[in-house]
Amino acid sequence: MRVLIVDDEELIRNVIKEYLILENYEVKEASNGVEAVDLALKENFDIIIMDIMMPKMDGYTACREIKKSKDVPFLMLSARGEEYDKLIGFDLGIDDYVTKPFSPKELVARIKAITKRKNNNEKIYQIKGIKMDDLAHEVYIDNEEVTLTPKEYDLLKYFIENKNVALSRENLLNNIWGYDFYGDDRTIDTHIKMLRKHLGKYKDMLLTVRGRGYKFEYKE
Repeated sequence: MRVLIVDDEELIRNVIKEYLILENYEVKEASNGVEAVDLALKENFDIIIMDIMMPKMDGYTACREIKKSKDVPFLMLSARGEEYDKLIGFDLGIDDYVTKPFSPKELVARIKAITKRKNNNEKIYQIKGIKMDDLAHEVYIDNEEVTLTPKEYDLLKYFIENKNVALSRENLLNNIWGYDFYGDDRTIDTHIKMLRKHLGKYKDMLLTVRGRGYKFEYKE
């Protein structure tokens, strides 16, 4: 789980970071909104903890800029607890709002609740420039939608869910076509060939494993 902490107060960042590391979260930091936008657009995060009042760019503006390109959960921090401030945040699509001073343990609990809710409600897979929205049944390569046949779609999803695992042709036939399918290995090979074509510059991620079958390889 990757978290971006954005706050101009180093002490607050350190306290939050300490508690998150104890929970085995991977943490990155930014001291203002400009740094946050730059980091969030370059890397993928499971949640962003964003202070509102910061130099160079405030939290609301940074949140708005990031959400133009990334659908990532936000938890906003603020020394102000007025209802108006909270409403601005929720209008931007944030997931939660915590007023300073806060309990670090409560903050971690809220983070866990947000990420758990997000993971349960959304089935979006993203690896490098490949994005699969399983709810909408859409696939994008570098933000360009590509049209896959139903079996190509099912194959890609199965490969992504089993990334870095060598899958035999028999395994693929049984899980994608079903046990009652009477075709042969050439059916798999033909679909793999077409799927690689759709993946474009990412086609080399779909490897042939000699004597075994295929593997979707991704090293973070």
